This record gives sequence, C-alpha cells and structure tokens, in this order.
Amino acid sequence: MESLNRMAVELVDEAIDFADELAIEIHELDNGAVVCDFGVEAVGGVEAGLLLSEIQTGGLATVQTGMGEIEGTPRTYVEVSTDHPAMAFLAAQKAGWELSVEGFEGLGSGPARALVAEEGEYQRMGYRDAAEFAVLAIESEELPGEAVAEHVAETAGVPASSVFLPTFSTASLTGSVALAARAGELAAFRLSELGYDPLDMLTTTAAAPVAPVADSDDVAMARTNDALAYGAEVHMTVETAFDRFDDLPSSAGAEFGVPFEGIFAEHDWDFYEVPHEVFAPARVTVDVVGEGVEVVGRTDEAILAESFGLP
Repeated sequence: MESLNRMAVELVDEAIDFADELAIEIHELDNGAVVCDFGVEAVGGVEAGLLLSEIQTGGLATVQTGMGEIEGTPRTYVEVSTDHPAMAFLAAQKAGWELSVEGFEGLGSGPARALVAEEGEYQRMGYRDAAEFAVLAIESEELPGEAVAEHVAETAGVPASSVFLPTFSTASLTGSVALAARAGELAAFRLSELGYDPLDMLTTTAAAPVAPVADSDDVAMARTNDALAYGAEVHMTVETAFDRFDDLPSSAGAEFGVPFEGIFAEHDWDFYEVPHEVFAPARVTVDVVGEGVEVVGRTDEAILAESFGLP
C-alpha cells in the first residue's frame, strides 16, 4: 500500500490549490513547514471539514454529507466509509499525539503518527510508515508556529520543510464536521482495545450528526462527543466472531445517559480523566463473515436535542 503520508500530502496539495473555495488560509513558516488554517482564524466550512477528514484518514476513506433528523429537526450528518478500517482509522485518523510545545497545546491526528508508530495500535497491526513528508492534523485553539513544526519534524524523522499541519478549532464548523467523521474510528479503536485483531476489521461505514458550532472549545468538545456517543451509528463487517461485541457501544459505559457537559464537569474538564468506555459510537451493527449479525447499543435523540439546543 502507498505511504499514508504521501497520500495525505496529495490531499493537502488539493487544499492549498483550493484554499479560497474552502475558506481556509495557508501559512508557510520561516522553516518551510506549512500550516493550513482549516478553522482557527479562518472561517472553514463543511467542505473544508470533509477534505480535512480525508487527510486525517490518509485518503483511505470516502467522506460525504447526508441529511437526517433529531427530534424532528433536520440535521446535517457526516458519513465515512472505508475498506481499510485499521489503516484509515487507527494508523491515521486516531487523535493520539498530544502536543505541548513552548506554551502551545494541541491534539494531533493523521498519518504523521505512523512515522513514529509508538502507540499500541501499530504493534498490533505490525505497521510503520516510511515517507519524506509528515502530515499531522492539529485540534487547537491557536495556530502552531515554528517550534511545533520543529518538534513534529524531529519526532517524525523528516525535515521541517516537509511538515504539513492542517489545524482547526473544536469550536468551528470544520471542527464539528471533522469530529462527526470520527464515528468509525471510535468503533475501530474501542474494538481493538477490547482485544479484537484490527486486521480482522474488513469494512466500516459510519454516520454521525454535525453538532452546532459552540461559543467555546469546552462546550464544543461536549457537543461533538455527544454527537458520537448518542447519535453515531456504525456498520462493520469483520472476519471473526468475538465475545465482547456487547462492550463496543457507548451504552456499555457507566456514564451513558449523561450529556458530556456534565461528564466533563464531573472530571474538572480533564479529557483524559473521563472513563474511556464512553468514547464510543451509540449504535453498532457487526456482520461476521459467514456467521451472523449482532446489533448493539442505542441512540438517544433527547440527549442530542438537549446538547444541541434544539427546539
């Protein structure tokens, strides 16, 4: 398979070529690294969020919008589909790189992680990328500077001039779209953490509602997680049966039924202190090849309506 980072760079080039149409802004730093503002100071939008999600999955997923309803209210949904769930979601899209560099704080996702390959998923998959480029999407309230680019370059083993940093705020339309596109990744990650072989995941299609843009990153973090835990639906085709599919959806967690604003407040808004079981899609259908179908979990439109402020 082609390098995830090389495939992602082709999509970054597309973003640069169509920056005006996407309502994003491109900044080349003095060290040659490129920061793509998808929704920090730039406006961004739905199309920017869709392209960003393709970049995050290393070009291995099809990402598109559709329409659905929550409590009778029309809402935009994001649908993601891939025949390479382990590579697209775990090796690329997962937000697994915490950045804390000279006062800058952010959360990195995308294929640059595969150049480092220190997270457990890479050992389970037996994969490490090799490329001359590094593409790391960063979720942050501010745009990264040269120090962040140098840190990414050094960690990934590439020149700073080969680093591309698409960046977005949680509280942006791009952020709401890109985070809704994580439903399949949450399912794949949760299943892998339960002990399932990620290479036995054959296909995944997932959909989740796009949360209304909030006036702060904290509220946006709560809303976008509600969209996944209470509104995301996933269909997976897998190779082998497993005795823990019941533990896959968010309803398996003790915190299920509480909006994320309450969950985060209970844990002093420390994302990493929240029980990880709740970071999962609401409802999952699993087709086991040649054996049968299991449906686990449930959505909760009432919680979504409360979180989104719907009438």
